[in-house]
Amino acid sequence: MNAGHTVAVFGAYGHTGRFVVAELQDRGIVPLLSGRDEEKLRTFAKSRPGVEARAASVEDAASLDRALSGVDAVINCAGPFATTAAPVIEAALRARIPYVDVAAEIEANLDTFARFGERAQAAGSLVIPAMAFFGGLGDLLVTAAMDDWEQADEAHIAYGLDSWNPTPGTRVAGAVSRQRRDGRRLRYRNARLEYRDDAAPTMTWPFPEPLSARKVVGEFTMTDVVTVPSHLSIPEVCTYMTAEAARDVASPDTPAPTSVDTRGRSAQTFLVDVVVRSGGEERRAVARGQDIYAVTAPLVVEAVQRILMGGTTAVGVASAGAVFDAPGFLRALSAHLTSELSDTGTANGPAAGAVAAAWA
Repeated sequence: MNAGHTVAVFGAYGHTGRFVVAELQDRGIVPLLSGRDEEKLRTFAKSRPGVEARAASVEDAASLDRALSGVDAVINCAGPFATTAAPVIEAALRARIPYVDVAAEIEANLDTFARFGERAQAAGSLVIPAMAFFGGLGDLLVTAAMDDWEQADEAHIAYGLDSWNPTPGTRVAGAVSRQRRDGRRLRYRNARLEYRDDAAPTMTWPFPEPLSARKVVGEFTMTDVVTVPSHLSIPEVCTYMTAEAARDVASPDTPAPTSVDTRGRSAQTFLVDVVVRSGGEERRAVARGQDIYAVTAPLVVEAVQRILMGGTTAVGVASAGAVFDAPGFLRALSAHLTSELSDTGTANGPAAGAVAAAWA
């Protein structure tokens, strides 16, 4: 089914890039390894016999053009995306191939929509930013929960991570984002981003089993506030993070992820709990799985595979929920995560207390 398809992976030797390369090969798609560090690229290529590697630099447009020559799509796994996204998108537009990335940087994703929306549309090309655990999965869950609703009042995305061992790339991306917003935090209220200098609120979120009620940091804003409002009419989008995971990622002493299985996944588990409210009604979507970095690979590769197989005619810059059938996409990931949708009825459902606290 995938015979003849070659996908370039920029940042192939990075933590997430390695999962993406393996997922492509598992699906019979040929990866082409690329990245900025030639020594790391050569070393990684030795572990993938027969796979071509082409070094490229975001400062050298010609090298990017050579790296993308003859491929069918490119997946950008190299952060910080504030530095890499625009040059690689430019190269993808020149090559007239789809571009997909796994950026979790809010500002970088905002830049992608603002800078490339009209150009990608005019070129007939598709650009999908944030096709990852943060941004992509939340957007798919919110979209699936919305179902036939044309608009909603609020969307709440609670991340139930039992721990968070950040990669070096996560730390660099976080530092870049903090610098770009002068140390302030963000929230999405009244259909716009607000910069805040105060501390984020804390509360208890009633996660489904196996987590149950956990303390969370409210307004722990992730890139869902870019992807969800890009195509859904929801003026209030709030994301939450379990307090222990928030402490882990903030601490400079937390080590990087450690593999515990043959797939290279860490022991980290996650539960993403989405509540969408409209008037007096409430709908819920839940996803469970292991390792937020590892699960990004099937998310982004499923997206690329659907594009290459003609599963979308979309062009321009768009998020996952705008491009794909969200429930069907989530079902296709059943080997990697479980998901479920439910209509909880009135807006006095299980998350009502936490939602009220968040908006207090």
